[in-house]
Amino acid sequence: MASATKRVRRNEEINAPQLRVIAADGSQAGVMSRFEALQMASAAELDLVEVSPTAEPPVVRIMDYGKFLFEQNKKAHSAKRKQKQIQVKEVKFRPGTGEADYKIKLRNLTRFLTEGDKAKVTLRFRGREMVHQDLGRKLLDRVCADLAPHAVI
Repeated sequence: MASATKRVRRNEEINAPQLRVIAADGSQAGVMSRFEALQMASAAELDLVEVSPTAEPPVVRIMDYGKFLFEQNKKAHSAKRKQKQIQVKEVKFRPGTGEADYKIKLRNLTRFLTEGDKAKVTLRFRGREMVHQDLGRKLLDRVCADLAPHAVI
């Protein structure tokens, strides 16, 4: 079926001479002229909605167009609500991060990863810490090794 954002043709907007018609109850009504299909839809006090314009002949369905739009919007809304948004969580380390703080930050990282979020590890150097970049490299290697079972690095 057509999406709620794409405009579907209905009633007089359909310009094909022959149409394959699906009745309101879902049964095949057969191939008929556009005029006959419009008469059939108006007799049932419903709309003629084009569901497959590329088929030969185009497929139309007799239905309540307002109800159809409402259902499409409802489906789109529920699909959007079910979608989980992945966030990037950031944990900041410093070269002098203590052992207890390291364990807490590592526990938070594993929790973020098991919840399905992405995690970013930032290593901040201040002042004279820039001289000891090897300590920072060792810390990052340790974090990578500790997170290996939980994450793809």
